[in-house]
Amino acid sequence: MTSDRGPLRGRKLGDRRVRVDRPHSAYFRWTGHGQLTAKAAASAPTTAPGRAYALAKRILVGRPLASGEEIGERLPKLKALPVFSSDAISSSTYATEEILLALVAAGTSGLLFSIPIAISIGLLLLLVSTSYRQVCFAYPSGGGAYAVARANLATPAALLAAAGLLFDYVMTVAVSTAAGVAAVTSVWPALIPLRVEMTLAAIALLTLGNLRGLRESGNIFAVPTYAFVAGALLVIGVGAARILAGDPAAAFHAPPIAEPAGGFQAVGLLLLLRAFAFGSVALTGTEAISNGVPAFKPPEARNAATTLTIMALLLGVIFVGISVMAAAFGVLPSDRETVISQVSRAVLGDGPLYLAFQAASALILVLAANTSYNGAPRLAQIMAIDGYLPHQFSFRGDRLAYSFGIVILALAASGFVVLFNGSVVNLIPLYSVGIFASFTISQSGMVVHWARERGPGSGRRLAINLLGATVTGVVSVIITAAKFGRGAWIVLIAVPLMALVMVFIKRQYDAQAAELAVRDDQLFAAPQRSRRVVIPVNGINRAVIQAVNFGRTIAGDVRAIFVTEDPAQGAALRERWERQLPGVPLVIVESPYRALVGPVVAYIDVLDQVAPGVEAPITIVVLPEYVARRWWDRILYNQAAKRLKAALVGREHTVIADVPYRRHH
Repeated sequence: MTSDRGPLRGRKLGDRRVRVDRPHSAYFRWTGHGQLTAKAAASAPTTAPGRAYALAKRILVGRPLASGEEIGERLPKLKALPVFSSDAISSSTYATEEILLALVAAGTSGLLFSIPIAISIGLLLLLVSTSYRQVCFAYPSGGGAYAVARANLATPAALLAAAGLLFDYVMTVAVSTAAGVAAVTSVWPALIPLRVEMTLAAIALLTLGNLRGLRESGNIFAVPTYAFVAGALLVIGVGAARILAGDPAAAFHAPPIAEPAGGFQAVGLLLLLRAFAFGSVALTGTEAISNGVPAFKPPEARNAATTLTIMALLLGVIFVGISVMAAAFGVLPSDRETVISQVSRAVLGDGPLYLAFQAASALILVLAANTSYNGAPRLAQIMAIDGYLPHQFSFRGDRLAYSFGIVILALAASGFVVLFNGSVVNLIPLYSVGIFASFTISQSGMVVHWARERGPGSGRRLAINLLGATVTGVVSVIITAAKFGRGAWIVLIAVPLMALVMVFIKRQYDAQAAELAVRDDQLFAAPQRSRRVVIPVNGINRAVIQAVNFGRTIAGDVRAIFVTEDPAQGAALRERWERQLPGVPLVIVESPYRALVGPVVAYIDVLDQVAPGVEAPITIVVLPEYVARRWWDRILYNQAAKRLKAALVGREHTVIADVPYRRHH
């Protein structure tokens, strides 16, 4: 390459001859001013295994998308609702059951309180969703509670909010898929022994769907979500009509409850608070839209806020409606059948409508995990940019999805499913503790935000967020206390531990940045230090010859070193070396203890010994390597070079240069 206006020479790129002397070649687009834009063909695999892998990946995930196609992946409200709201809407299928599980301990008298508790949770949902609408407008770049706390509160609060959200996202995937499988086993109990395998299969399918990209996942998951919403509204509508018509089966007569061994509990404040805490699982997923505002089509904040309102209305109507139907038809929690299955069976009968609604319930419960697949990787991406998570979380895959975060989320959720045997009852106690702590931190941050803004309407908004912070803080304490003995203690350990790991990662990145920092006013001239090349060899072969020729191009002082335990072998190599490679000294090191790496490093140490005050030259260790053509070749070749490289990495005044040799046909 001579200049912006001069001719550009062809150059070798892998096994391809790339011509960049034309503005539009097969691999690059010439944009002038010394800049090329790579086309898809430039990163296409050149080997047969690579092409086979790329074909399989294209079939499963889809064709790679260019960064410029990102705007086309944005979601309209109609598709964003199932993508970001399936978790919240689906929680209506088990939130009522959680309330009844708490109240059944008080017998028939306790069940009468299920409707007031459901209505109070619905009011809490209204308050939280109103608060998060304000987050959408105030922080349209996404991040939800973490972004709010980072901007307005101390760093520990932001990290605790993020850790709580990430933990809850993992639990959302585990609980939702397990609950979806439970909906299937409610119809076919014979499948209960296979629930772990079925749950893991559901997680795998969700992972694959989300790796295909945001728009693809919206297309895949929209129909089941809307089918569930329609079915739930049908159950509530038909049930309400039967109640108004005076149907004896819907007369709010609680069924008899077998008295437990310890007797019934009295209906008191603690029992009601416990039922409220259990039912508050209905609010999980409410924050997901505020985390993913950038995924919406413009205007992003307005579309996100509108979708959030629609989601809250649907969730409130379905959750309270199902709770009323459960009370009207005398439904009790059971180990063999979910509450929503019993409600829909009582309202619709055992016919096709019931089976269709059960199928929709199972699908939305499984697809509810999709909210986490969109929220968690986006939150992890923001935190990775800030340096609190590994940078891999910020990279987008072929389909513009945050593939690394998606895969890690799936693996973590799968671990919980296996650990808790795919049981919703066992997983639920770990659910919602972290999310309510995040709610509280988010609303507290918004209080500080509006106190600083002091613009028109800021007083009203501050009051809303202050009320939200107070209520969610109280609920967070209640939930933690109520679920502590059932497993919430795990969350209290895991979330702070995750926050500490984030602090450690941040410090590591900051330390590395400080070590590698270069001031803007520094000028770097060509180095004047001398260089020498040391080439460890195992004989005379084409890989060694190529490495020697490379060494000759970068330094005048080139020497080879051969380590052997057999003096006769060393003498034979020296005779051949001096005849075939004149001008390149060969140092033979006898190693009676059969070590290889140690003598090479020790020899370089000896070379570095210079007089006091004299700077040692740079030693370039050139490693000849044979390029493996098959997977088993990677086991058979280059093991000594790998050990030597590991011993020399980070050594002062030393540079390692790999010179790969590939056999040409």
